[in-house]
Amino acid sequence: MRGFSGLFLLLLLLSPFASSFADETRPAGGPEIWLLTYGPGEIYWQRFGHNALWVRDPGRGLDHAFNFGFFDFEQEDFFLRFLQGRMLYFSAARPAQKEFAAYIDENRGIRAQKLNLTGEQAHRLAAYLVDDVRPENRDYLYDYYRNNCSTRVRDAIDLALDGALNRATADVAAEQSWRDHTRRLTQADFWLYLGLEIVLGAHVDRPGSRWGEMFIPSELADVAAGFALERGGRQEPLVVEDVVLHAATSPLPPASPSAWWPRYLLASLALLAASWAVCRWVAPRLGPLLARGWLILAGLAGFALLFFWFGTDHAVAANNLNLQIINPLWLVLG
Repeated sequence: MRGFSGLFLLLLLLSPFASSFADETRPAGGPEIWLLTYGPGEIYWQRFGHNALWVRDPGRGLDHAFNFGFFDFEQEDFFLRFLQGRMLYFSAARPAQKEFAAYIDENRGIRAQKLNLTGEQAHRLAAYLVDDVRPENRDYLYDYYRNNCSTRVRDAIDLALDGALNRATADVAAEQSWRDHTRRLTQADFWLYLGLEIVLGAHVDRPGSRWGEMFIPSELADVAAGFALERGGRQEPLVVEDVVLHAATSPLPPASPSAWWPRYLLASLALLAASWAVCRWVAPRLGPLLARGWLILAGLAGFALLFFWFGTDHAVAANNLNLQIINPLWLVLG
């Protein structure tokens, strides 16, 4: 990832359009800015979808997607930073067709929305994006819900709109909580779903705002599609074109999380009943071993939850009510 990014940065910073975006004598007409939204992928970090900003300015030879979602497994202390909740992501730009080909190859849908920006707003946004991919600016401290690829695209658009997007959505109640979105987007992957359900604390259940809900790329796309701008005493839509560049063949995630808890409850009761029957009539000596194994496993898992709460920067792991069930004190009994 860093290879193509470094090459393009060199070309970008030396090219004429890099300086022209900062030039006060720039022409009135601005570049086209498109909001790109990519559907979910198969890998666990792709489950939430993705997005980018596509800048098209043929006069300056610019036809690139600016993407805030890159990370590098070879980064120093990558896995330690991941464990600590201090992951560094970086922004980069690459030719739009190369960007599209990568997502099409992963069978991910591509939605493009042309933004209704004035020439000045488009120039400002393009200049911000060009500056953001400079080596000294591109790295940022990633947060799953508050500072991710989608929130940075949201913030860039809001910058171009002089804060209008934030003013219109910051006090509007979210349609779903962070946990609801997490559930609906991960429920197709049982182990990912289960792990997040266990690790996430009460913070993700708090009532949120529509602004905060745009950590999900598809939510940002939907808000943009329905957003109206005030210009000259009349309202204009923020999105003037909304097209599907590629339709994925995989099914879309549900609009809301499925009520799966009855299934899990029945499965747990069935497993408990089967274990009791085996220990009661087939292998009586197995019962104490199973009980002790469960207490040890639950106790160790409880220590892990405490570590994520107090020993890392994973703020969403705080106030975890699962500690009432998965508790380190079980080790004393085990």
